[in-house]
Amino acid sequence: MNKINFTLLSVSLLLASVVNGQTANNKQSNDWLVNGKGYTASIKLAENGKDLVLTNGLVKRDFRIKPNLACIGYENLISGQQLLRAVKPEAVLMIDGKKYNIGGLYGQKENAYLMPEWIDAFTASENDFQFDSYSVAQVSPYINWKQTNWARNIKQAKGKALTFKFLSNKLKGIDVLVHYELYDDIPLIVKWLSVSNNSGVPIIINRVVNEILALVEEESAVVGTPEQMKKQHGIYVETNYAFNNAMRYDISDQTTHWKTDSTYTSQVNYNYQTPGLLEVYPENVTAVKLLPAEVYNSVRTHELLQDSYDRERRGLAIRKMYATVAPWTAENPIFMHLVSSNDEQVKNAIEQCAATGYEALILSFGSHCNMEDTSVVNIENWKRLADLAHQKGLKMGCYSLFSSRRISDEDDVIDPVTGKPDAAAFFGNAPCLGSKWGLAYISKLKYFLERTGFDIFENDGPYPGDLCASTAHPGHTGLADSQWRQMELQKGLYRWCNEHGIYVNAPDWYFLDGTNKIGLGYREVNFSLPRDQQMILNRQNIFDGTWEKTPSMGWGFVPLTRYQGGGEEAVLEPLADHLKDYEQLMIQYYGSGVQACYRGPRLYDTDKTKELVIKTISWYKKYREILNSDIIHLRRADGRDWDGILHVNPSGKEKGLLLVFNPLNVPITRDINVPVYYTGLNSKIQVEDPDGKVKVVSINREYEITLNVTIPAKGYTYYIIK
Repeated sequence: MNKINFTLLSVSLLLASVVNGQTANNKQSNDWLVNGKGYTASIKLAENGKDLVLTNGLVKRDFRIKPNLACIGYENLISGQQLLRAVKPEAVLMIDGKKYNIGGLYGQKENAYLMPEWIDAFTASENDFQFDSYSVAQVSPYINWKQTNWARNIKQAKGKALTFKFLSNKLKGIDVLVHYELYDDIPLIVKWLSVSNNSGVPIIINRVVNEILALVEEESAVVGTPEQMKKQHGIYVETNYAFNNAMRYDISDQTTHWKTDSTYTSQVNYNYQTPGLLEVYPENVTAVKLLPAEVYNSVRTHELLQDSYDRERRGLAIRKMYATVAPWTAENPIFMHLVSSNDEQVKNAIEQCAATGYEALILSFGSHCNMEDTSVVNIENWKRLADLAHQKGLKMGCYSLFSSRRISDEDDVIDPVTGKPDAAAFFGNAPCLGSKWGLAYISKLKYFLERTGFDIFENDGPYPGDLCASTAHPGHTGLADSQWRQMELQKGLYRWCNEHGIYVNAPDWYFLDGTNKIGLGYREVNFSLPRDQQMILNRQNIFDGTWEKTPSMGWGFVPLTRYQGGGEEAVLEPLADHLKDYEQLMIQYYGSGVQACYRGPRLYDTDKTKELVIKTISWYKKYREILNSDIIHLRRADGRDWDGILHVNPSGKEKGLLLVFNPLNVPITRDINVPVYYTGLNSKIQVEDPDGKVKVVSINREYEITLNVTIPAKGYTYYIIK
């Protein structure tokens, strides 16, 4: 028998527990990712009367408020690491072509580190925006989420909100507010900036840098460029200005800029190329007109401090961030993707969904529902069908394509070089959301959703950051503000849906502005491959797509009928002839907590098929809370041996659920070392097999248990941990 070992925690964390004399129980109870409670956010003036301190016991950010405001400390209290090496402005504005610092202090000569005793000698500049006052309040929701679907048990986030007001001696009537949010029980700070134009005349905002941090470097490189060197891994930065095309956000955030710092003259790098300066701003936004009495709100920067290089722990922290600031991502309705050509097929699918325990029906691409048709006949027809679904306790939704389509020369994205719409967009041809057609598209979608009562909106190819050089589109002025204005329109639609209880699937990273789910990550043509291959590929996709996303944040795909080609070996229809494969595909998706798009005309074709679907959905609902909880990645599918994952939830009834698969043609038995640290259990645990048999297992010093597991050929098994 093979014995597989998995070391979940880094050696440094384990040694820290020994050095600090912590018992296993104390270590877990103090770990914010396990039982982190009681880390309450506070904002208070220091005893010296000069410093304002934000802290929750996990992170601390210090500000000197006299003679001007500047951040003088940024500490990870979990690791004890000081992130800040030098003082910089709070933010930078470029208005009408001129640069203005927001706050900031001057006089630091050594920029590798900052001694507290130096700060009293620092001075302010009259050319900068001056700190005027501050206010403290409770954190309020960014979006007034209206929950309408099942969601994992996530509580409303709490914390403190801090607002700094700045005024300028040079720009009268331009008021700047710098906002901070510090949340309880997580080392997370959110920052953004508001500019109010009370000057009586329009102004042009060329750039808003809403965060500037001189951070310590994590690499000593005598030679090398910023691209070749490591960035600051002690901080994860994500903004809500996202069009990453379903990529991991941490490698594709277009607002995070790591720059060199010319004032840092004691750095090791010979050419002063250390990327030790973090600036946050959207690069392609260079001229946004702000009319009198208007307010410009910058991107929202989420700064999550990290205490480990362990990929799982870093991912758990990011997932906790989404649960905190975007709780709607925990919603996870059970839905079918219907391919329909007439209303009778819709009615039949409604009946099948209701009979098997499904909760929603989405009209898939290629179906006969057109959300852009706002005629009375179309609206009334789909309202009748939505009402029928609601009577059965089901949600109803539809797919709509935005990008990858050509509308007209007047409405498509215009290339800034050629001045033409030919292949100017990321997806080749695409409409500009700020065009006359684009603005009408948004209005039509809202009208359709409101009048029909549809509960789900699936938007394919949402605005992907295209630049548009048109000067005739009513939604933007020209090239310089085209990306910003289109982003605001797109995000505004998703926030509207969120606040109206409409669930949103969108294949791009709009989570922080109201969307619920994104593609897990898969190649569509793979669904034309034989089912055996699809199963392994799907498990790889699930494994790879849940490092930074919770299970509910991604969707997979199961082609019940032919999709992207392939023969009979690629599809499940007729369903009754492929029950084993149907069950396996459902288990690996539902068992991971990931909803798949079961795309076809029906969920079952015989009573036996119906029984299988009911049985699987009932199993999923029985363990729904733990199956939607965090995933600990054990072994990635490779077709050579077992693969599997472990769900963990230290606050749940079930603390863990182990799910393992066997891709081989023969049964296998393995001793598997299962890491249980993040279950919150630390001595003895109960393990229940699929037959309900329970045994008590001891946890070793590495927070692991050893299970002797037998997995049937081409099958799966699972264990409940309590």
